Amino acid sequence: MLDLDNYRARSKFCHKHLLTLGDYSTDDILQILSLAIKLKKECKAGIRHEILKDKILAMIFTKPSARTRLSFEVGIRQLGGSAVYLTHADIQLGIREPVCDMAQVLSRYADGIMIRTFAQADAEGLAKFGSIPVINGLTDLYHPCQALADMLTVYEYKKAFNGVKLAFIGDGNNMLNSLMIICAKLGMSLAAACPENYLPDAEITARCIAYAAESGGSIEIHDKPEQAAKNADIVYTDVFASMGQEHQHAERLKAFMPYQVDARVMDCAKNDAIFMHCLPAHRGEEVSAEVIDGPHSVVFDQAENRLHAQKAVMAMLMK
Repeated sequence: MLDLDNYRARSKFCHKHLLTLGDYSTDDILQILSLAIKLKKECKAGIRHEILKDKILAMIFTKPSARTRLSFEVGIRQLGGSAVYLTHADIQLGIREPVCDMAQVLSRYADGIMIRTFAQADAEGLAKFGSIPVINGLTDLYHPCQALADMLTVYEYKKAFNGVKLAFIGDGNNMLNSLMIICAKLGMSLAAACPENYLPDAEITARCIAYAAESGGSIEIHDKPEQAAKNADIVYTDVFASMGQEHQHAERLKAFMPYQVDARVMDCAKNDAIFMHCLPAHRGEEVSAEVIDGPHSVVFDQAENRLHAQKAVMAMLMK
């Protein structure tokens, strides 16, 4: 059984940025998760850290988010540093000032950048032109920090990754892209069920199938929730319409309602399956109230683990 409490790294962690987990090896991911477990335990025990003493994190929010802001801001404070919150009105990235200039300016003021935005190119541009670490807090293509928090939660409940099956029901979005990557690298099986016109990115899916072939995992795409959820250890869903897609809500509601995670879908999974959702959730849409508020749900443990996973990311990149 995997023991992340006493994990021994196979290689030196040498990354400067976290833009996508596709850039990280299995060992890199396990190192982050191992540190997250340590930091969480010590936080619960009241042990204070100064790993990032006096370090400043510049947080850019083109897309607002309560959980992302709270988890990063509280996280860096618990590590001895502080954060500066920048909205689109403050920075107007790529509009008032090109990304290349802003990257260099922020590099003179801060020790790291976290960006939550629409375009993956903005995060990559900051990393290319700046001299400090850049952390992808979410883009339309990837959500790596959430995926790390999710795997921390999976480990806490299942104590393993190899042979564990995660069923993702819903939109082929940034969340599914990052879950496919991390599950494939950790040797897990991921089965997704998406409507025909909302499949995950074909190129990312192909890469993840290749990762899974190396790790002993698997990636499958189905069109029926019951197929994906069959014998699953984890059932996972996300909102039908993400930020920026609100104008598509009625159209998406019609396409996705057959993909609601309800008791019928959970009954296809294993008896001890857990239910996960990255939040915010819409009861009665992507998930029924009886599931998200029921005994299988671990969504608030999952939400808390954003704090601990991101502390580990910041500690490894910014120290």
